[in-house]
Amino acid sequence: QVQLVESGGGLVQPGGSLRLSCTVPGFSFSNYVMSWYRQAPGKEREMVASIISPGGSTTYVDSVKGRFTISSDNTKNAILLKINSLEPEDTAVYYCNAKGRAAPWARFNNYWGQGTHVTVTS
Repeated sequence: QVQLVESGGGLVQPGGSLRLSCTVPGFSFSNYVMSWYRQAPGKEREMVASIISPGGSTTYVDSVKGRFTISSDNTKNAILLKINSLEPEDTAVYYCNAKGRAAPWARFNNYWGQGTHVTVTS
């Protein structure tokens, strides 16, 4: 069973930084779109950043461009999200997501982690 395990959330002051990590033991990122989503209180879950391997093509929602950086660490089987210049509006539960197929003929999969909380407050 595929398990996505997020870590790195916490309480931080505005302007601060965090690095979120999503580890997926025994999982190949190839053929999957790996994404970070977030869900703020009372709001719908939104995709904030995604990365495709191999190649490393990335996509960001406009509100985080220039502040968020998604990357993959293949040595640790992890997807990282570096967040700079945190704003109170970034307060949310951040989820890791994997969408894709293990092979062209395989079924489509959509895996979620349990989430990690990020709170930005002074």
